[in-house]
Amino acid sequence: MDLPVADPGTERGEGPLIQCPYCDSEAMHKLAQILLPGLAAVCVDGTTGDLFRNPSVVAVDLRKEMVDYITQRSDTFIADALIESEANQDGPEAEMPDDPFEIVSVFMDDFSRTKRNIIGHVSGWLLSDSRDDKIDDFVQEMEMTKFWPLERREAIAEVLLKNVDLKTKFHCPEKYENEERLADHKEQCSFRPVVCPNDGCRAKVSVRCMKDHDAACLYKVLQCEQGCEKRLLRRDMDRHCVTVCPMRPMKCPFGCDSSFPDRDLEKHCAEFLQAHLVKVLKAIHKKGRSEDELKEHAQKLEKFDADGKLAKALDARPLTNVVKDLEAKMKAEHSS
Repeated sequence: MDLPVADPGTERGEGPLIQCPYCDSEAMHKLAQILLPGLAAVCVDGTTGDLFRNPSVVAVDLRKEMVDYITQRSDTFIADALIESEANQDGPEAEMPDDPFEIVSVFMDDFSRTKRNIIGHVSGWLLSDSRDDKIDDFVQEMEMTKFWPLERREAIAEVLLKNVDLKTKFHCPEKYENEERLADHKEQCSFRPVVCPNDGCRAKVSVRCMKDHDAACLYKVLQCEQGCEKRLLRRDMDRHCVTVCPMRPMKCPFGCDSSFPDRDLEKHCAEFLQAHLVKVLKAIHKKGRSEDELKEHAQKLEKFDADGKLAKALDARPLTNVVKDLEAKMKAEHSS
């Protein structure tokens, strides 16, 4: 499939100007990502209910048709937008669209409508979960078979992006008379692509976007957000903070109102051992003992606990087991 060719630029002086080829790498990648599900929707809607065709049979032809259609629409987008803007000067002021992703999505939706069969035109089908599932399945099938590789989609996305980027937010508008001047510009162009320096990240990002990328890069090594000594990848931060970080906040497992970092659990349990014992004793003995009697019994258990097992119990269940074991030993000793 032939790729569309970008406009080489307007003429000045003796010959055509040479435009800087750089554009926002992440924007180009994002735009390339919407092309595959867009094609899948066209193929599914055009063959649903057809006994003789399925999405994979029509994919090659529809891909070429879709690329030709959206490229042609993008070629005339800026001119059409300017004409419409001039025509509406006397009317209410309308802001010209400037989001390339929304613009290209509109192009794909328009193309899709022309390819839907009778079932595809039924509103109930367009909103059904079955349709979404079929589109997702076909996207996965095309990805597995590498039917439309990402690098080919990015080449098309680059042309589309430059064609519809009316306010030049996502591509460099600079043009030069010769290759030498262009080469000097490219060395300093803010749209020039660079590889993310974070180990493990393979993203290519425009220089102007590197700060934003670095602020969100999953491979950036950071200090633990909760203040422990661990340094880890941003992608691992949430799991670390919730599961293993010694500074993750926790509530007292015995139900008192205290909260503290996980690393202080043992300290808390040792400091509030008697209060925890009273709570456990209330659950064991239910009724029949006053608060003062329970506190006195808790003190006896602490004195009898020569091995310090009570302080080592960090939850209600193990503390209950230790208490019952100590009470049994105290009873046996008293009987003898």
